[in-house]
Parts: sequence; C-alpha cells; structure tokens
Amino acid sequence: MNAPWKSGMAGNRDPFAAYICDDAALDVLRPVVIELGWQPEKCNKGGLRNAVQSLSVSASPNILLVDLSESGDPLNDINGLAEVCEPGTVVIAIGQVNDVRLYRDLLASGIHDYLLKPLSAGQLRDALNQAQAVFTAPRNQEGDGVKHHISTAIIGTRGGVGASTLATSLAWMFSEEHKSPTALLDLDVHFGTGALTLDLEPGRGLTDAIDNPSRIDGLFIERAMIRANDNLSILSAEAPINSPLMTDGAAFVQLEEEFRQAFEMTVVDLPRNMLINFPHVLSDVNLVVLMAEMTLASARDTIRILSWLKTNAAHAHSLVIANKVQSGIAEISKADFEASIERQIDFSIPYDAKAAANAAKLGQTFAQANRSSKASAVIRQIGERVMGASADDFTTGETGKKSLLGSFDLKSLMAKKDKTQPAHEPAE
Repeated sequence: MNAPWKSGMAGNRDPFAAYICDDAALDVLRPVVIELGWQPEKCNKGGLRNAVQSLSVSASPNILLVDLSESGDPLNDINGLAEVCEPGTVVIAIGQVNDVRLYRDLLASGIHDYLLKPLSAGQLRDALNQAQAVFTAPRNQEGDGVKHHISTAIIGTRGGVGASTLATSLAWMFSEEHKSPTALLDLDVHFGTGALTLDLEPGRGLTDAIDNPSRIDGLFIERAMIRANDNLSILSAEAPINSPLMTDGAAFVQLEEEFRQAFEMTVVDLPRNMLINFPHVLSDVNLVVLMAEMTLASARDTIRILSWLKTNAAHAHSLVIANKVQSGIAEISKADFEASIERQIDFSIPYDAKAAANAAKLGQTFAQANRSSKASAVIRQIGERVMGASADDFTTGETGKKSLLGSFDLKSLMAKKDKTQPAHEPAE
C-alpha cells in the first residue's frame, strides 16, 4: 500500500477510486471528488471485499478510499487488500468503530488514515488533499546516490547482561531524539522482548518472513512491521516454544537488505546462539556491540566472540560495553577484565535496578523512562558514538577538532568489506 516508490508506476493508474458501503457516505463523497477534478464514477458501491475483488483484476489507483463498515475482521481483511494493492497506493480507510487500538493497528499495517462515519465534506476534502500530497511528494529513487545507513548488531556475551535493554533504548533514541527512520529486528524468535519492552504486540511479521522469505519486499516490510512511533518500526516474534526454528537464515539477510533501502538505522538484537547458527546475519552489519558484565564467565565469552568476529566479520567495527557496573563489588576488576580481553572497555553502564523496574512498569525503553539517570546518559553516549552525532568524543590530528574519524573509519559505515582497523579509544 504505502510502499516504497517505484518510478514510472503511476503512468497507467487512475488517480482515485473508492469502495463505499452505504449511499449516505457516497452522497457526501461524490461532490468532493468532483471538486478535486476526479471522476465520480470511480465512487463504487461495496466495501472492502468489493475492493479486493476489483483490484485483483485491475490496476490500483493512486489514492484508494475503502469502507470497512461491513468487515468482521478489519485487520485481516486489510492484509488481504495489501496482497492485491500495488506499491505506492495511498489507502484511506473509513468505518464506524471508534477504537484507538484499531486506529493504531490500521496505521501500522500501512493505511494512511482512518476516518469515522458519519463523514463530512470537510473531513474528506482534508484527508484526500493530504493523501494527494503524500503520493506526489518526491521520493528517493535508485541512482540518486548512496543511501546513508548504519546497521548495528547488539550481542550479549551472557544471558541477562542487558543486550535487549540496550537495543531497544538505542532504537528509541535514534528514532525519537535523532528523528532517523529506524528498524528494530529482534532475532530472539521464541523469547524476544523487543515488542514487550515497547508495550506492543509482536505480531506475525517475523515468523511469516521466516516461513516465506521469497515474499520479503518493500510492501511486506511496511505491512509486517509494527510501528512504535513515527520513526521506529519493529519486527519481533513470540514463536511457539514447541516449534523449532526451521530456516537457513536467508530471511534474515533479505530483511536486512530491505531495511537498508527503507531506513537510515537498523538495530539487530542478536542472541549469541543465532550468531553461531546464522553467521551471515553480520554480512551487512557495520557495527557490533558486545554487551558484557564484570564476571569471569562474561570475560571468557567476550574473548571468544571477539576472536570469532575478527575471523568471520572483520569488516564490522566492534564496541565492548560493560553493563550493570557496581563500584567495588565486581567479580573481577575493570583492569583485569581489559587485560583478559586484550582491549579496553569502550563504555561502562552503571547498575540501576530501580530504573530498570521503572521502565518495565511504564512499558517504555530504559532510556525513555529514565532520561536523567546516569545509566541513560551512558546509553546516550553510545547512541551518539554509533550515529556520529557527538562531536566531543572523537579527535582528528589534522584539524585539532573533534570528529567521528577518531573512532570509526567512515567507509565502513557505507561499505561491507573495505575497511582499515581503527584504533580503539577509551570511553570518558
């Protein structure tokens, strides 16, 4: 529906079509359609099912107005509409159910707007003008230049070290504070907490992608992902724990490729067992963040994963984050930890159980619920390091000014393989 733009797509399409259940709504709609210069004959009697039948054998219009009043399961029926609706079509739904959750779910499914009956001429005029503006707005087309995109994988060296907490917080900050279109991919398919952390239902998008990787395209991404805010979409799952994961991982690679086209930032919550089973997931990742804790077991696993990354994902830059740091009571000291892994810890996040509980109670990410905490301040520094938004953390020898170049080789953020290893810097 509101899928990625394809050039030349609008050539043989009608500018508008509507499928309306009742005569009263049609009587309000037709004068507005004439006023906008469209053909009133395109206002058809019949709701969503009639729209699906008609569009299955004809081209989709630029703007489609569809009535859900006679639909018993609007969300499922909208998915059926998506199967026959060409990419680029701007869809406006109308109905008589005044429910905020339905409204949010419809928008998340790719609908541009949802209008309540009884309709007014002014309401329709405004909605159709907005839809026309969306359709005619310039889109980035292939060949316009390299699309800026950074893909970050968050890997916990041990269970419970806070990888999902960091992944959801970073995704939220990228989308909300930096206003960057962001995708969050939670690959803990059976026990993922990404959607739960954001107080959302996980949906079936990820399991559908795993089952049918050939269906993954821009339209599938828009329909399958759950919208958390204007700039953040999440793909998560709670697959039945009696159903083993039957995939070769091709779906994950295809998803990441589509994210690269549709978003500026991708955050992958990558369980370490998925790293072992599907190493090619890191083929398009620019940055790997290892979440650790100050324990012997975590130090051992950090060493092993860093060694694996050096051999199997040398193109990706890596950061080591120590989480739940408590002064004076760590199992091993920071100096001993760094000596064992033969590199410095990039950032240390202080332990704050009260803040974590607060985030869970509010149904928000850690950084969103605890904006003034010391732990959130460190998470914000990590996010700025990833985006290159903080000019204070990086130095260059030529200008004397602070720059991202002191930490990352920028070519690594745009290319997969060509990269020289930068020097690691300690976090302040």
